[in-house]
Amino acid sequence: MNNKQFDKISNGKGFIAALDQSGGSTPKALAAYGVPEDSYSGEDEMFDLVHQMRTRIITSPAFNSDHILGAILFEQTMDREIEGKYTADYLADKGVVPFLKVDNGLAEKENGVQLMKPIHDLDETLRRANERNIFGTKMRSVIHEPNQSGIKAVVDQQFEVGKRIIASDLIPIIEPEVNINSEDKNKSEEILREEIIKHLNDLSEDENVMLKLTIPTTANAYKELIEHPRVVRVVALSGGYSRAEANEKLKENDGLIASFSRALSADLNANQSEEEFNTALKNAVDSIYDASVNKR
Repeated sequence: MNNKQFDKISNGKGFIAALDQSGGSTPKALAAYGVPEDSYSGEDEMFDLVHQMRTRIITSPAFNSDHILGAILFEQTMDREIEGKYTADYLADKGVVPFLKVDNGLAEKENGVQLMKPIHDLDETLRRANERNIFGTKMRSVIHEPNQSGIKAVVDQQFEVGKRIIASDLIPIIEPEVNINSEDKNKSEEILREEIIKHLNDLSEDENVMLKLTIPTTANAYKELIEHPRVVRVVALSGGYSRAEANEKLKENDGLIASFSRALSADLNANQSEEEFNTALKNAVDSIYDASVNKR
C-alpha cells in the first residue's frame, strides 16, 4: 500500500475521474466523443481510438492533481502506455492515484437487482494490478427495485469480492449503483445503507474499503457511511444525470465527492482543437471539483 496515495484519497480535496468504459460501453463513449461506429473496424481499432481519447484527457493540463485525486481505468488502459510510461505510472507521476475496474459486467436482472458476473480471473487481474502499480479497484452492481433479498445479495457479493481485493493489498471501491429511474429509489437506498453498515461493522481494523454510490434522494442519507472508520472515502456516480444536475445534487451531501464518467467527458469531442478541448475539460473539472468541495 502506498501511504502517500492512501492519504491523498482519504483526505485530499477533489474528485475521482471515471475513465473505465469497457467493451460494451466503449462504442457509446466514442460516439459521444464524435467517433461513430462506422469509422472503425473491429475491437482492436475501437480500443486504439478510446485509448487516444483517454490519453488526450489524461495529458491535458486541465486534468491536474490539484482537482483530481484519482482515475479509474479499464484493464486495457492499464496495459497501455502514455508518453512511454504505463498509464498508472503516468498518472502517479502526475499526482493522480490509479484505480482499475475489475468486474466483468452485469448478470441478468433477478430479484430487482443485477449482480456482477463471476470474475473467474480475479486473482490474476489483482496480481497484474499490483505489478502495474495500481492503488485500488472498482466493481459495479445495479439495484433497480427495493427488494430486500436482492439488495442483500448485491452487498454480500460486493464485500465477498472486496475482501479478496483487500487481501491483495489493494483498496476496493464497492459500487452498488441504485438506478436513478427506479420507482422507489429512496427505499432502495435505505435498505442498501443498512446492508452496507452490517458488512462495514464486520471488517477488522486493517480492512478498509471505498464506496461508490448513486447520489441519494435524501440529502446526507449516507452520512453514517462517510463517517464509518472502515470507509476511506465515499464517491458518487453521475448515474445518467446531466453534469449540472449531478453537481447540484452532490453539493447537498456533506463529505460526498464525485466519481463521474459521462458527466466529466460530455462536452469533449474528437474534432475540437487543443484549445477548445482543454477549455471544455477545464470547465467540467472545475465545476465537478467545486461540487465535491464546496457544500451548501
